[in-house]
Amino acid sequence: MFLVPDFKGHDIFPHHLNLPIMRYKELCFGISLLLMVISLGLIFTKGFNLGVDFKGGSLIEVRAKSGEADLSDMRSSLTALGLGSVQIQNIGAAGDVLIRIEQQEGEEEAQQAAAKKVLDTLGDGYELRRVEIVGPAVSGELRMTGLIAVIVACIAIWAYVWFRFEWQFSVGVLVGLAHDALITAGVFSLFQLQFDLGIVAAFLAMLGYSINDSIVVADRIRENMRKYKKMPLTELLNLSINETLSRTVLTGVTTLVVLISLIVFGGEVIRNFVFCMLFGVIIGTYSSVFISSPLIEYLGIRRDAMDEAPAKAPAQTS
Repeated sequence: MFLVPDFKGHDIFPHHLNLPIMRYKELCFGISLLLMVISLGLIFTKGFNLGVDFKGGSLIEVRAKSGEADLSDMRSSLTALGLGSVQIQNIGAAGDVLIRIEQQEGEEEAQQAAAKKVLDTLGDGYELRRVEIVGPAVSGELRMTGLIAVIVACIAIWAYVWFRFEWQFSVGVLVGLAHDALITAGVFSLFQLQFDLGIVAAFLAMLGYSINDSIVVADRIRENMRKYKKMPLTELLNLSINETLSRTVLTGVTTLVVLISLIVFGGEVIRNFVFCMLFGVIIGTYSSVFISSPLIEYLGIRRDAMDEAPAKAPAQTS
């Protein structure tokens, strides 16, 4: 007979945790408002380091046939071609190089001619991996569709939360999403990280993660409003946030472990994408706890708006 050991789980967060989160809501609102204003200032003054997707140009990936790529020699020889801004960086292995050339005057033929001139200058020491050419019309369309995608996603999330809960919850969630997107965009502007279609996808994933956290907290708030009808709203909000804090933090930490691994081992191509996700998870967790939920107290909500859960039907007996 074999005895199966009884492995019991260990609580990382103690039961009946009651951190005074609502006590610091004014401080968090002030810090977040300041960061949002700074982010807006950075966006309007420094702008974004737009990738080839959004400003047009050519993207060429090559690999050195032997040994490492000599980046300094490549920069000096390609800069002498007079093609404008040329960005060169290693991606992955030491011999893999990504070359970005700014938009050339003329139609697509001018971009193709510039790409051919680069390849001819590099010579036989490098093999071509891929070439992408984006014209000005396509890049403008991509900028517009990327912006529309983010706006439509925010509106759809706001409408869902309003339908699922009350308008106060939807406003809190929408403010949280705007907070996350704006501050993350400010970080990209501050450090001039490349902003392309991949980053738009990361923004959408970040907003989805943030709304998932906010919905969990909002659902607990609604549940507690039905359960504790006489409890003051501030105390009830604090209780609800604390009851979901373990889930919020542990989910965030496990996600961060994966994203940090991708930043370290994923290579240069996806690094900005993963950084956007990484920062988005951190700021999204913060906004769910300290922005979206506490904002409900300022907006106010009627207790009678939270209908009683329908009574369970009695079991049928034959």
